[in-house]
Amino acid sequence: MRYAFYFTPPADDPLTDAAARWLGRDAFTGTALVPDGQRPDGWESLVAEPARYGFHATLKAPFHLAGGQTETDLLSALDVFAAGTPAFTIPRLKIGRLGSFFALVPDGNADALDRLAADVVRAFEPFRAPLSAADIARRKPETLPEPERTYLHDWGYSYVFDAFRFHMTLTGPVPAERQDEVADHLETRFSSLIGGPLPVRGLALCIEPERGAPFRVLTLAALSAAHRKMA
Repeated sequence: MRYAFYFTPPADDPLTDAAARWLGRDAFTGTALVPDGQRPDGWESLVAEPARYGFHATLKAPFHLAGGQTETDLLSALDVFAAGTPAFTIPRLKIGRLGSFFALVPDGNADALDRLAADVVRAFEPFRAPLSAADIARRKPETLPEPERTYLHDWGYSYVFDAFRFHMTLTGPVPAERQDEVADHLETRFSSLIGGPLPVRGLALCIEPERGAPFRVLTLAALSAAHRKMA
């Protein structure tokens, strides 16, 4: 079993529902969903990878528990962390293109998100078992710049701290000749949901019951009500 810390809005949030329907799977219930409205050709292949993880932004990448640690210990630490971490608000989201895939990304300053991600990475590091040699090889460290290769070995994930970019993935790789089409479709589908603020009020602990299985939300811990607004 692997665990991961993700950001996701609550299960009943309209954005969660819209994204789950686009991906074809609800990570809170594990239910398969049929997208409403028109779907682009080859939709199943476009969403296959992000659907397995569920609608989320990665804060601490999937990890096995370190020896001597238990799920109960992890949940207790999550409660303490969440109680001491203020909620905040993302002013706006937009459809972003990261390499060949698409995601929802902040439209503006992301300092509060960067701080949250860095705090999560550090706070829960004692619970992470070291990556196996096979896991490291799977991430192709030889293709990474030196800082990211160091992060992979030291923290179990390449994209932490200054290499972190908050994104809520909506597609897998999209062929270059289809990227404009898919971008237009996503802009239309999510147009009513990305122009306003998105509160960051919870931290999700997700589990992968066995390697390759779909992730699901185990719990969504509420952040402190001491609220701060992201510039």
